[in-house]
Parts: sequence; structure tokens; C-alpha cells
Amino acid sequence: MGLLEGKVAVITGAGSGMGRASCKVFVREGAKVVAADISGGEKDTAAALGASVLPVHCDVTQEAEVEAVMRAAVEQFGRVDAVLNVAGIAGAAMLLDVTTEHYDRFMEVDLRGVFLGTKHGIRAMLAGGHGGAIVNWSSLAGLGAAIATSVYSAAKAGVISFTKAAAVEYGGRGIRANCLCPGFIHTEMSAGGEKLMPGILEKAALGRGGQPEEVAEVGAFLASDRASYVSGAIIPVDGGWAAKLA
Repeated sequence: MGLLEGKVAVITGAGSGMGRASCKVFVREGAKVVAADISGGEKDTAAALGASVLPVHCDVTQEAEVEAVMRAAVEQFGRVDAVLNVAGIAGAAMLLDVTTEHYDRFMEVDLRGVFLGTKHGIRAMLAGGHGGAIVNWSSLAGLGAAIATSVYSAAKAGVISFTKAAAVEYGGRGIRANCLCPGFIHTEMSAGGEKLMPGILEKAALGRGGQPEEVAEVGAFLASDRASYVSGAIIPVDGGWAAKLA
């Protein structure tokens, strides 16, 4: 029996990076997965993992599309047990250079997308008459500031506060909500980042960047029954970066 045997999960950002890695880990552990992404990469993820994965195109900023993803999970697999809100964007701009377009885009994807996935995930869980688990992706940038990340950090900090609120509001109905804060993870989005930001890998106490699967493994635990008393937790997955003073 796998860690997630019999469970159904919706995973956004499933076409690449930590979302795709999460799909792989969840299938390995026995779950059925709805792989949601805007890129088309969700189809490649499903093709690689087989019949346990249903690919669904989804723009997480559009409420109707997020609703449709949850509906597809119920229609295909009968229920929703876990939602992993992984989809996000990253980018840098000094505060005085931030445009309203930049601000709106980051808030739409990195905060509104998590809000919509959480809202409709919980709605599907309640309609099914059972509990479930929400796992939201924030970032170390949600815990502290760095140069040129003001809006990104604000959105990711919002994810943290939002996740705590979800845990408090729906814990009494058997729904847990937790938040991951990855450090520097080697994904398509971060490719070349170690060259643009010299010393970034050494910031981690482990002295290296992380792999997408290392974050996905923590997400799988939080979605499992083994984490049955973990809710409202904010967990850095950063190789010890956040533990260092300098």
C-alpha cells in the first residue's frame, strides 16, 4: 500500500517543476491525479505517468476553469481528497520600478490562483462528505525580504496568511491546510539562477539547491493520513536556509 493509496489529488502547475514532480510522487504512492496546467505540459506529464493521471488545461486565475478542474476530478475519479496549489510565477523588479501590470499579474497568479484552488478544493471536499488536505506553495520569499522581490514576497506572504485562515475556518470539518516554503529549487523556472545570483546555493545550510522531488515528497506526506494532526503549518523546504542568520 502506498502512502496515498485510494486518494484523489488535484495538482496545479503540473506541466513542469515541482508540480510535475508532485504528480510523479503521488502516482508512485497510489493516488489518482488530475494534472492541471496552462502550458500544455500537463499532457506530457499524463502521458509519462499513465492512466492514473487526467490532464486538464487550467488558467488558475480564472475561477470557472478552476471549478472545472475540480468537477473533472469528481467525474473521473469520484472525489477530491487533496489539492496542491503549486502553480506560480517568479520575477524581479525593484520597488520603484514595479508597474501596476507587474503587480496585478503576480497577485493574480501567485495569490488569487492559490485562493481559487483552495476555495473550490474545499468546496469539492465538503460536497463529497469527507475531509481532505490543502497543500499550498508559498516561498522563502513569503517569510522574508530580498532585493527586487517586493510584489512576489507580498503575494507569497499572502499565501501563508491565507493558508492559516483556511486551516482555522475548516479544520472543524476535517479539512487540513498547510503551506510549503521552498528555497532555491532546480526547476525550469529557476534555470540559470545560480549564475545570476552568485552564492545562492551556498545560502542553504546543506550547501546546495533542492530538487523538485524533494519538495514533492513533503507535499505527499502532508496530503497523507500520516499528517492527520498537521494543519496550519508553514514548512520551509530549503536545505536549512531559513535557519541561518547569515
